[in-house]
Amino acid sequence: MADRAGAPPRAWQRMLSGRRLDLLDPSPLDVEIADIAHGLARVARWNGQTRGDHAFSVAQHSLLVERIFGLQNPSATPQAQLTALLHDAAEYVIGDMISPFKAVVGGGYKAVEERLQNAIHIRFALPGRAERVKAFIKKADMVAAYYEATQLAGFSEEEATRFFGRPRGIADGELDLEPKPAGAVQELFLARFAEILALVEGVRAG
Repeated sequence: MADRAGAPPRAWQRMLSGRRLDLLDPSPLDVEIADIAHGLARVARWNGQTRGDHAFSVAQHSLLVERIFGLQNPSATPQAQLTALLHDAAEYVIGDMISPFKAVVGGGYKAVEERLQNAIHIRFALPGRAERVKAFIKKADMVAAYYEATQLAGFSEEEATRFFGRPRGIADGELDLEPKPAGAVQELFLARFAEILALVEGVRAG
């Protein structure tokens, strides 16, 4: 919908930080970690169809994936860990669209998502096309999806295995799958970001 008669549709979102992020041409200068943490902590995984008094947020999922990635790749660089933590960061703007709906919508959604993710990677000096790291993160993502599906979203083990594969070497007892309030998850996300960023900067300083 146009802002006024004859004007083009608005393609930016104002963030609580005061930044105005253009979805069509996102600038890394308009990306703030506080906005990412706030948004992801309030975006529900599985369209909110999960057990518990609180939604299982994308921020909590991101922490889970980064945890699994670290367990699977104990020698991973801090930069790779930060890439894992921010693997779904674009969803602070566009939300978490479930895979079946992505298939229906098609390529337009993916193009917007990729532009936002690229801006986020530039903002935090992360590699744009680290295919090997992305593959390891995807593996961790699938493990997270399996445990979220079976413990929170009502999937049977057989059904989850068919869609996500059965995890090997990672037990659910090593993971935090208890849905938490948005404010608490936001703080946990920011704290973990700060921890990893300190390691990244230490490596860069030599």
